Amino acid sequence: MIKTNDSFNISNNLELVYSGEDYFSRLEAIIREAQFQIHLQMYLFENDATGKRIVNALKEAALRKVEIYVLLDGLGSLSFPSELQKDLKYSGVNIRFFAPLFSTYTFYLGRRLHRKVVVADAKVALVGGINIADKYRGSATEKPWLDYAVQLNGEIAKPLQQLCHDLYFKKRQLGNKKIKSAFNIQQNTTVRILQNDWLKGKNEICDGYIKSIRHAKKEIIIVGSYFLPGIRIIRALKKASKNKVVIKLILSGKSDLPLTRRATCFLYGKLLSYNIELFEWNESVLHGKVAVVDGNWSTIGSFNLNNLSSYGSLEMNVEILSETFSVRFQTHLNEIISQCQSITPESLKTKTTIMTKFINLMAYVVTRIVELVVTYTPYKRFYN
Repeated sequence: MIKTNDSFNISNNLELVYSGEDYFSRLEAIIREAQFQIHLQMYLFENDATGKRIVNALKEAALRKVEIYVLLDGLGSLSFPSELQKDLKYSGVNIRFFAPLFSTYTFYLGRRLHRKVVVADAKVALVGGINIADKYRGSATEKPWLDYAVQLNGEIAKPLQQLCHDLYFKKRQLGNKKIKSAFNIQQNTTVRILQNDWLKGKNEICDGYIKSIRHAKKEIIIVGSYFLPGIRIIRALKKASKNKVVIKLILSGKSDLPLTRRATCFLYGKLLSYNIELFEWNESVLHGKVAVVDGNWSTIGSFNLNNLSSYGSLEMNVEILSETFSVRFQTHLNEIISQCQSITPESLKTKTTIMTKFINLMAYVVTRIVELVVTYTPYKRFYN
């Protein structure tokens, strides 16, 4: 069994973080040790045991006169209790919602805050795909959803705090000021902050995936929780396969979105025809969105390989150019693969009936239609 609480660090400035207690103990420590300012931006913040634990840490920080700004997605955190919002505000925590689902004049469906970022004092940050909820922390009887983040210490946290500040206060532009996004944290290790917000012309994460896949020479490993890539990524994977690159996809055996999983299953035949190796993770729900290419390029964050992340959501990933980090992360992902169920043309043929093919097809069609509607809606609203 993988020990997902054994994090590794490349320097004092960069550490891989796992879902489970590893992430939440770090999050609590960051809040507890903050002295001046905290920005917390999340898609999902549940009012369960884990959520209450973080709420208490935030309230304690507010008592120390730490400035706290919490930004939650209006859809993802729709169930966040209004009484808890009032309690936080009364305690001195600033909190608001990004694109509330219901407002005075409209029902808003579309552009979502999907990134998961925490920054304290412009000195330390957590960036990844992990939301605040019991399911990401796990319990004595339930394994945490499989996901990842990175902890960034030092100068690289400064632009992250600026980005969070600008979004919280609805700053539309920074004038001529350009935020630094790439940092050399040690010899042969470069870290970049990448964003995706298609409506604002930011396609950095998607472009980063495509560029790395196109330039791959040996091996690509992708963890895709809701894997429904657009045509550009499919073509890049197909070309890499023709160039004899080994491609491994770790996909959901268990999913919180059964329809999306069915839609992904519809692609299995095509992916296998490209000689792409498929593996399903069944130990827990798969929620990770990471990749490693050629043991020297890694990406970790909130970006899913589907059109919702590409065209409808605000996303953030950390891109790491480091052989040391990437080789160790690649080793970890290969250990994950050793616990997965391999999907081969033979096994797919055995377990796929005419009925399952039809169900998968319908799931794919419905999911694509939903993606189209959800991404078209904010486009029309934004430009009108």
